[in-house]
Amino acid sequence: MPLLKLESVSRDFDVSRPWLNRVLEREPRRILRAVDGVSFEVSKGETLALVGESGCGKSTVARMIAGLYAPTEGRIEFGGRRLQMIFQDPYASLNPRWRVSKIIGEPMILLEQKKPVAEFLRQVGLSPDDAERYPHEFSGGQRQRISIARALAGEPELLICDEPTSALDVSVQAQILNLMADLQERLGLTYLFISHNLAVVSLIADRVGVMYFGRIVELAPAAALFTRPRHPYTRMLLDALPDLGMTGKPRTPVAGEVPNPLAPPSGCAFHPRCPYANERCRVEIPRFSGGVACHAVEEGRI
Repeated sequence: MPLLKLESVSRDFDVSRPWLNRVLEREPRRILRAVDGVSFEVSKGETLALVGESGCGKSTVARMIAGLYAPTEGRIEFGGRRLQMIFQDPYASLNPRWRVSKIIGEPMILLEQKKPVAEFLRQVGLSPDDAERYPHEFSGGQRQRISIARALAGEPELLICDEPTSALDVSVQAQILNLMADLQERLGLTYLFISHNLAVVSLIADRVGVMYFGRIVELAPAAALFTRPRHPYTRMLLDALPDLGMTGKPRTPVAGEVPNPLAPPSGCAFHPRCPYANERCRVEIPRFSGGVACHAVEEGRI
């Protein structure tokens, strides 16, 4: 049985202008669908990564799982007792007026537990003496370690990691990823890892879900997705990565822009940017089948 299961989850946001403006200008309500029919499962002990460009809906999915947003449609099932979230900006997510001891100790107060804060600081590679310092006295990487320690204090089965390394230097990113991999192995944690960086995802994910315009367009084991990407959007994301191996392979950056979510294109949302789009792509939304949602793949054109 999966630890986490999403079934056809969608989330709408009302972005209408104020009621009086709409009445005077005879303007209808404007509903933005940020997430559209997302389904996946996460097994205990694995890392599932959700990747895509900014605005694709991946962070909205994370917030629905955490209970910060309620789904407009669909169902979310969590088979564990507790989950915690690690946010993108470690400084913004830590109370600057609290010492580290209080930041990490707060979850234990709510859970009526008494464990030494020093234990969690050691787990994330910090000194017990750091408990009496304030967040501004630490570097960005150290602050993210404090955020991880705070999450661990809540004894979660699932950690939702929303771009946990994107605000850090590249060398520090590697340290945090190594720490997370070590904690997962030692504590049996399960990760939902949100990122726009496929290079980072390749280092930590067991499976990868690629999101575009609120939908999952490809879901596959990480090894298969990075060696044999199927959806044109996944291929474009991988082609945009720097070619550090100097293979000489032609690289094509992701072309075009994400469509306006208030005026979505007909058919497949990716068709205005897709080199394989045909008339069917322009009028019919592709069905997710066999790990991919693409008419060109279904028809054997790519």
